[in-house]
Amino acid sequence: MSIYMIGIDHNRASVDIRALFSFTKKAAGEAMAALKDSDGISGCVILSTCNRMEVWVSTRHEQDDGAESLYEKLCALKGVEKGPYREYFVARQDREAVEHLFYLTSGLKSQILGEDQILTQVKDALALAREAFSTDGVLEVLFRMAVTAGKRIKTEVVFHRSDPSVIHQAIRVLEHQGFMVRGKRCMVIGNGEMGKMAAQTLAENGGDVTVTIRQYRSGIVNIPQGCRRIDYGRRMELLPECDLVVSATASPNLTLKEELFSQAELTKPLILIDLAVPRDIEPELGDWEGITLYDMDSFRESEASPEREESFSQAESIVREQMEEFYQWLEGRDVIPRIQKIQTEAVHDLDLRIHKILQKTPMEEADRQKLLQAIEKAAGKVISKMIFGLRDDLDKEAFLECVAGLERVYEDA
Repeated sequence: MSIYMIGIDHNRASVDIRALFSFTKKAAGEAMAALKDSDGISGCVILSTCNRMEVWVSTRHEQDDGAESLYEKLCALKGVEKGPYREYFVARQDREAVEHLFYLTSGLKSQILGEDQILTQVKDALALAREAFSTDGVLEVLFRMAVTAGKRIKTEVVFHRSDPSVIHQAIRVLEHQGFMVRGKRCMVIGNGEMGKMAAQTLAENGGDVTVTIRQYRSGIVNIPQGCRRIDYGRRMELLPECDLVVSATASPNLTLKEELFSQAELTKPLILIDLAVPRDIEPELGDWEGITLYDMDSFRESEASPEREESFSQAESIVREQMEEFYQWLEGRDVIPRIQKIQTEAVHDLDLRIHKILQKTPMEEADRQKLLQAIEKAAGKVISKMIFGLRDDLDKEAFLECVAGLERVYEDA
């Protein structure tokens, strides 16, 4: 059994390249189901966010070209030529892959250190894999334990930073440049998770915020408190009044195009922030006079401090502890059936040796059978205690030698 992952992220590729490999929820479910049906693959999970896309698989056997084969399958699913983009991907296997997932889920590889949005995204990826029936026991436990590590860090570690999300970081960058959100007219395009966070944060910083809502949405649509709403189709009517526009949708189509601005009369400077992957805002708008365009890659947290290093160290300790628990489970998963077989053979051996003695013991047959069952049960517990005691006291190689030796005892018998 092996674990493979290939991934592309904001450190290795631009927004436009990442967009080629991003998945909507529906597409991710279909892709996972297709990969699960591939030869040799036992389970599959796809994690697709604004900052990264990763494909995880577990295989029945180690494969020499496991990562390359996975990359080729991904390109085929996305209809992308594989040659030009391989350099943007990183491949990991087994322990390296496990370590990456634990650090990632804990927010230690995020664009903003310690942010917990990735924790929700990893949980959602696992939930989607379950819906697609594409996960298996190994990936299920791996992702659950990584999420557990992330939850512990969220509650036990305080990260010394001022910006818990990309929109907070964006506001801070703008403030350093002299743009204050307070009192400014803001529009947020998109009312999903990212859009709601952007709207709420802008409102909390004193912005006059309007959120776009699509008419075809059924039921009650909630928007953050203190914000107004406008139909998505009327966004260009409001835009000339805006100082700041944030677009954060999951749509594969652009929400703001150059052609839409040809008739818009902008009377003041306009800041556009594109928080979507694929892009929501046509990049050429950044060349227009009076318009400043930012995307996901414009806001990087680069400062380092002793406080942040201390937080990282505390979080890393938790990650290491949870990783070790996963490895113990994984190793036990392979050896437990062997231990159970040894236990069965040993109990059967005892049964044969004591059966003649019990047959000569004067008692009712029903009582004899009850006594025999009690002896077998007790013997099984003693044998398990002895073997697992060895596991706890010996290093892995020595313990496996002991198990192999016990297996040979009953193979030769």
